[in-house]
Amino acid sequence: MKLLTNIQRNILLRPWRVAVIDDQRSWRAFELLFVAWHLAKKIKSLSDKPRIGIMLPTSGLFPPAVMAGWMLGRTIVPLNYLLSKSDLEYVCADAGIDACITVGPMVDLVGGLPSGVAQIRMDQMKFGGIPPMRFSKHLKPDDLAVLLYTSGTSGRPKGVMLTAGNLNANIEQIVDRAKFDRHDTMLGVLPQFHTFGLTVLTLLPLAIGCLAIYTARFIPRKLVALARTHRPTVLVAIPSMYGALRLVKEATKEDLASLRYVVSGGEPLPQAVSETFFERFGIRISEGYGLTETAPVTNWCLPSEWKWRSVGRALKDVTERIVDNDGNDVAAGGEGEIRIHGPNVMAGYWNLPVETKAVFDEKGFFRTGDMGRIDSDGHLFITGRIKEMMIISGENVFPREIEEVLDRHPSVKASAVIGMPDDSRGELPVAFVELKEGETFDEVALRTWCREHLAQFKVPREIRLLDPLPRNPTGKIMRRSLKIA
Repeated sequence: MKLLTNIQRNILLRPWRVAVIDDQRSWRAFELLFVAWHLAKKIKSLSDKPRIGIMLPTSGLFPPAVMAGWMLGRTIVPLNYLLSKSDLEYVCADAGIDACITVGPMVDLVGGLPSGVAQIRMDQMKFGGIPPMRFSKHLKPDDLAVLLYTSGTSGRPKGVMLTAGNLNANIEQIVDRAKFDRHDTMLGVLPQFHTFGLTVLTLLPLAIGCLAIYTARFIPRKLVALARTHRPTVLVAIPSMYGALRLVKEATKEDLASLRYVVSGGEPLPQAVSETFFERFGIRISEGYGLTETAPVTNWCLPSEWKWRSVGRALKDVTERIVDNDGNDVAAGGEGEIRIHGPNVMAGYWNLPVETKAVFDEKGFFRTGDMGRIDSDGHLFITGRIKEMMIISGENVFPREIEEVLDRHPSVKASAVIGMPDDSRGELPVAFVELKEGETFDEVALRTWCREHLAQFKVPREIRLLDPLPRNPTGKIMRRSLKIA
């Protein structure tokens, strides 16, 4: 599949179909292409750099912005509008962009674009008249299609280089696993500057010609209303969103009955969320796994193959290894670092050759930094992050295990666990909790709950109230932002 060629072919085959519905309007397929032509003309008049920035809300504005860049043979650089001003300035300078496709509210949100970056304001453009028609600028498999910056939870954001071949491969892999086609309708709220929102919710629907429904802000009742109205077949979200959806009082099973896939990714799905969502709606949330560096999806557990805590088998052409601390493959069922090889794995980090070399092992496998195991059926189970692992009295303990217990307590909305140094035991776990509305914090009760469900050495030394817990733009809890005073 040639991505841009295929997108344009699907538009021209059915130009009058509704391709996107967002908070503001519906977009017919030909309108996306028409706006892309106008944008390409504007880009060419303002920018001569090989990379073009995009800073837009989750909406139908994003697809034509991507197409316009690719029509000119440019690399697109989706900008995270929730970055700090200094990080945004760093990303623009590091990527070497001199223009950014955006709208006024986004510019206001970030306090203005960095100096030297011209604004291509879609909300100020006039789209009347026939612009120069541009069709596929053939992107060769090794051409850099997207420069996607990581959220920068430690140090400066790194630019992940995803080629046209990476994106083509991942879309083909996802379609092969899920059998998506033009009759599907995808509903999502994830930001399109994020790898999950870009590939799964934006590029994939364009490539297969199905309807995509976007809403820029996660409002649980609104998402339920959209499902009730548009009858989507696919809902893509992250665990914290499903945690909120299960609490929408007026939601019924019928509201979500059209869904054949309810997909969760970005972080582990808490057991409490999985079980209560199933009780309310009769639908199993199926987990997937992937990283920005893998374009992103590498694994997905289909509902028909559902196993608790499994993120499923590897997608087509993805090979996975589980290795020990010495880099040796572990026996089946053993735990170790997950390493990945496949056509969807990135070309490297932008301008960071040393970091790029370090993240690939001697066999060319990408070092994920995640711990996991693979069972006899080929299902992958994520057990934690190497850097977040605590060593307590010589035992390896991952925050997720403790968080799962805390999250099942009736008063807890979400939790996060980190380690604190201890002279006698090496480290001790400290927990931070965010409570459900109307609940009262009771540390004694929470520690008693933990003692009932965990080995004694895993019980948090302290449990602190922190409302809200720190999250990145997709809602993932950022443990590294937690501090022990």
